[in-house]
Amino acid sequence: MNVRNFLIAGIAILLAGIVGFRWYAGLHDASANGIDITDTRVVEKGSALYAANCATCHGGALEGQTPNWRTRFPDGSFPAPPHDETGHTWHHPDWQLFEVTKNGRPELADRDLQSKMPAFGEKLSDGDIWAVLSYI
Repeated sequence: MNVRNFLIAGIAILLAGIVGFRWYAGLHDASANGIDITDTRVVEKGSALYAANCATCHGGALEGQTPNWRTRFPDGSFPAPPHDETGHTWHHPDWQLFEVTKNGRPELADRDLQSKMPAFGEKLSDGDIWAVLSYI
């Protein structure tokens, strides 16, 4: 193989890798899945849905269930964390927050970490969940 063919093959492999990565990242990019913080109608809808479905646990001002949200309750579960800058919401990618909101936290059943986060997938549509996350 001459140098020219080697370079062409290398560039083709590099481009295929870039396209593949962009496709994979798009699957986990919230903007590709419905979050839109620039659409005031979506954010307002999310605010109303948050107030009706989330605020009782996570607080009306996103402050969480208790100031000591990292301290377990007597039953071993943790309080609902804040969704403001003091919480850990921002440590998770948007697609993961969507999955937790839709499906609850069943993956924690076999771990020491206990969560009371319910699944909202039967109560809220995917668009509703994305609206809540847009608000948050």
